Amino acid sequence: MLGIKRLGLLATLAVVGLAPAAAAQAAAQPSAQDTQYLQAVHQVNLAEIVTGNLAQKKGQNEQVKQLGQQFVTDHTQLDQTVQSTAQQLNVTLPNAPTADQQKVIDKLNGLNGAAFDKAWVTAELAGHVQAIQATQTEISQGSEQSVVQLAQDALPVLQAHYDALVALAQELGIPVPQTSASGTASPGGSGTPAPGGTTESPAPGGTTESPEPGGITETPAPDNS
Repeated sequence: MLGIKRLGLLATLAVVGLAPAAAAQAAAQPSAQDTQYLQAVHQVNLAEIVTGNLAQKKGQNEQVKQLGQQFVTDHTQLDQTVQSTAQQLNVTLPNAPTADQQKVIDKLNGLNGAAFDKAWVTAELAGHVQAIQATQTEISQGSEQSVVQLAQDALPVLQAHYDALVALAQELGIPVPQTSASGTASPGGSGTPAPGGTTESPAPGGTTESPEPGGITETPAPDNS
């Protein structure tokens, strides 16, 4: 009987001993970098879903329509992971695109046919440039493994979108943002202001001057190293 009581006491002490560690883990919060990336990429997804649907509805070029459909599918799937990760980390996500993103959505809503196609491709190019930069920053500077993994999974999808947009832009005669020395897409290389802004190194929380659809306006500075 004494043996049983002693085992019970040891078990109780073990649980008590674990409690502080468990409490500390529960109290741990994701870094500002991780939080900001989750919020920014969520807003990108929201904007991309809207503009992708617009492409299917208002686009004249068949490839614009097809890319729009692909973007809706891919960004919807990506956002499911974003929402799940944010919920696990107790990160509150915005419920709408940024004000700048919404302005561009409104602008696209007023266009049709070839004019829409050109504006949409230009917007998507710059938006994906900034999304890629923010994602690379999270991969190199993020501290929460689940968010870093999310970024690592998102990067090839975003890059594939960008590559498809570049090919379409060249076909339609639309200026394409230049790439940096490292080969990473960077905004502002085309002479025509690209949607999402033309700053080369947006600071964390900074906004761009000429936003277009899909552009991240509140993301960490890109890391092209």
